[in-house]
Amino acid sequence: MVDAAKEPAGPQGRQPAVDAQAPDAAETAPAGAPVSDGTAGTEESGGDEPAAEQADGRAAERAAEKLDRPLPEGVRRRVVGLAADALGGLPPGELPQTLRQYAKFTPARRAKYAATALAAALESEPAFRVRIAERLRLGQPDLVKALESGSVPGAADPLDVAAAAYLVRSAGWSRLVAEAGEEAERAGAEGAAAEAARLVEKLQAELAEVRSAARADLDRQRSESEDVRKEADSLRRKLRSLESDTRRAQAETRRLGAELEALKAQSAAERSAGESEARRLRHRISELENAVEQGRRSAREGRSVEDMRLRLLLDTVLQSAQGIQRELALPVSQIRPADLVEAVVPGSASPHDVARRGLAEDDPALLDQLLAIPQVHLVVDGYNVTKTGYPALPLEQQRIRLLGGLAMLAQRTQAEVTCVFDGQDLDVPVIMAPPRGVRVRFSRTGETADELIRRLVRAEPQGRPVVVVSTDREVADGVRKAGARPVASILLLNRLARP
Repeated sequence: MVDAAKEPAGPQGRQPAVDAQAPDAAETAPAGAPVSDGTAGTEESGGDEPAAEQADGRAAERAAEKLDRPLPEGVRRRVVGLAADALGGLPPGELPQTLRQYAKFTPARRAKYAATALAAALESEPAFRVRIAERLRLGQPDLVKALESGSVPGAADPLDVAAAAYLVRSAGWSRLVAEAGEEAERAGAEGAAAEAARLVEKLQAELAEVRSAARADLDRQRSESEDVRKEADSLRRKLRSLESDTRRAQAETRRLGAELEALKAQSAAERSAGESEARRLRHRISELENAVEQGRRSAREGRSVEDMRLRLLLDTVLQSAQGIQRELALPVSQIRPADLVEAVVPGSASPHDVARRGLAEDDPALLDQLLAIPQVHLVVDGYNVTKTGYPALPLEQQRIRLLGGLAMLAQRTQAEVTCVFDGQDLDVPVIMAPPRGVRVRFSRTGETADELIRRLVRAEPQGRPVVVVSTDREVADGVRKAGARPVASILLLNRLARP
């Protein structure tokens, strides 16, 4: 959760320093009690200035407390569960922008799908955390009062105590969270040790069973080997009997061979008689084929008469069609084969044609002419543009400034705009709402923004105008081979700077 809040908040999520400290002062007051701002007490008591200063000092100390390591997983789940239960009871206007889409979810679905967003909002939005703490104060008043008084209930679950301390931010809350994490780790280690001991006992019992089964199997194999020896003796006796049977069979085979020779001679005589019958049948087939050929010749002569009649009918139809064409004054077809051959028509322009008009590479008019081409797609190398124009700003402010300008440019030109950022070094996903008319994409882990830009260009159909904004020469050469028009980042910066 700490990693998710590392990146600075946008203009909508930043609060003044005074507002960030005000919720901490309200955390220590019971529900429904008025919160003192320090000045009223001075006017009423007069001489209680040291006590007010001590209270401000304690509030400052609690605000200065921080965790020296990420929130323990057990405490994190409790905190997210409390926030998910309380989220549905808050008005939508009091919710952070990133959590409004989950307001209508059930608590279980919020804890499952919005866990990261809830944890990040609790860490980076003090006002939201104070509202969750107030809900906790209403649900568990005894636990909250005990934490605010500095005493920890002995019978309470350490994870519940740590989660409440994290939300309420009472004195020593970071210590309670750290102790709860250590207690959860210690309990997990003890459970793992107990599970390991149970597993060892189970394995020992299984080993004993395996050894017993092995001994039984050995005894069984010995008994089976004895049976095999007995069976081998029986097979030897059967083999001797079979050998004598084989000798008798060989004598029978010789007798049958003699009979076979006699049958072959008889078969040769019958084959000779069959061949003479086959010659007679082939002669008969030849006579029948001649008769069939004569029949076909007669059919062709009759078909020539029918062909003549069909040709006469076809000539009649063609002459009728020509008469109808003359009567209706139908025009001759204007489409010619040359009209179907693809080529560049005079008056049309591609991104590469615009480059030949003599405009400077940093002239904003050049980008206007490129974006005026129908169905043009503008692909922007985000960090290449921002680090050229305003490299001193944080990355989030660079993205916000660039995307705001691209949104206005897309609204004016009605062009398709895609902005690509390098996302391979991001620890957590960037939570942001892309502006209207601009497609925002981050590269995957192990992939650079240059590779993603080349994949976007290759995904476009052949012939569609694509303009890529990047100063990187390798990117420019790659997209130029794919048919896109590369332009320098300074050209887009000059165009966005122009009103």
